[in-house]
Amino acid sequence: MRTRPLKVALLGCGVVGSEVARIMTTHADDLAARIGAPVELAGVAVRRPDKVRGGIPAELITTDATALVKRGDIDVVVEVIGGIEPARSLITTAFEHGASVVSANKALLAQDGATLYAAAEQHGQDLYYEAAVAGAIPLIRPLRESLAGDKINRVMGIVNGTTNFILDKMDNSGAGYSEALDEATALGYAEADPTADVEGFDAAAKAAILAGIAFHTRVRLDDVYREGMTEVTAADFASAKQMGCTIKLLAICERAADGESVTARVHPAMIPLSHPLASVREAYNAVFVEADAAGQLMFYGPGAGGSPTASAVLGDLVAVCRNKLNEANGPGESAYTQLPVSPMGDVVTRYHISLDVADKPGVLAQVATVFAEHGVSIDTVRQQGKDGEASLVVVTHRAPDAALSGTVEALRKLDTVRGVASIMRVEGE
Repeated sequence: MRTRPLKVALLGCGVVGSEVARIMTTHADDLAARIGAPVELAGVAVRRPDKVRGGIPAELITTDATALVKRGDIDVVVEVIGGIEPARSLITTAFEHGASVVSANKALLAQDGATLYAAAEQHGQDLYYEAAVAGAIPLIRPLRESLAGDKINRVMGIVNGTTNFILDKMDNSGAGYSEALDEATALGYAEADPTADVEGFDAAAKAAILAGIAFHTRVRLDDVYREGMTEVTAADFASAKQMGCTIKLLAICERAADGESVTARVHPAMIPLSHPLASVREAYNAVFVEADAAGQLMFYGPGAGGSPTASAVLGDLVAVCRNKLNEANGPGESAYTQLPVSPMGDVVTRYHISLDVADKPGVLAQVATVFAEHGVSIDTVRQQGKDGEASLVVVTHRAPDAALSGTVEALRKLDTVRGVASIMRVEGE
């Protein structure tokens, strides 16, 4: 074993960073044995130096992150500060000064991963980011390495624990959205401002990363269609149960049937109870992968939190340090296919549409005519009426999203349609 330690700079010492530092200290001997050389925490960049950080020597703490990554003796930089800047500048500076990077920064990778990949390649360094998607679940490395010889056609999953916890509570307890969100906040699953989670921004960033890796093409955050789940109601869950389904906020990345384009989207969807993703409970994550040779695979586990995320960071740290010792590099960006990302209107899916309609003869015929005029085939219809008012639930066959959107717009113009109570896609069949 080499006796000179590999030096690690840690950018950020919050929930994840502090756990990374703790594991590096308490498992130092094991890490050294696995890597083939000791690893040494050489500096920790923070914003508030006066905060008590147990187990980290005061002399390692600095507020000058730029000076830390420029030192020249740093082998690996671990970035867990998040956001776009200064993270992007610090990462590229680390590459320029001979350090590889382990990052958990999903927002930056989704928005400008190409810049980071290019800088890493230019300076002969590694960029690893297992912790950016689905916490402790090994997902990025299987997609980048284990399935590198296969053709991946679809990646569909639950990649945000907060939203899954909320929807699971609504499904199993009958709670409304606000009530379930309050419980998630009280238990620490939801932030004080849950917008990034419940409006799908967090999941969209992860979808961009997954699509890029799975389809060997560049997919940015702006390419991902996004809908939040704040409008999901108890009535939607009741309708889902009547169909033998539940509701999940899904990130879905697909290769087109002709192989000439890809799509990436995040939205709530009904999914059959028979599908493996339907049984994912509480704040857990799971990702379902469909490939030509491997068939169907599912990756499941805790998708967030200090310890699970730190586990993914440390796994990358070991891999990058091994590469350093062997003077080798791991996989870089693979974007050779350069496939275009199709708009949401081209996506073919099923819809569950609930309408408030007048309870009188001919309404169903009018509604069916609108669907037919837009080329959307109806699978099932359920109607209930009382005292001049009725509800009409229509489930369609698969059709382009644009055709379904046009159908809904035309339905709103019918005099007999009082309103569209809910619209939801049906996936996983």
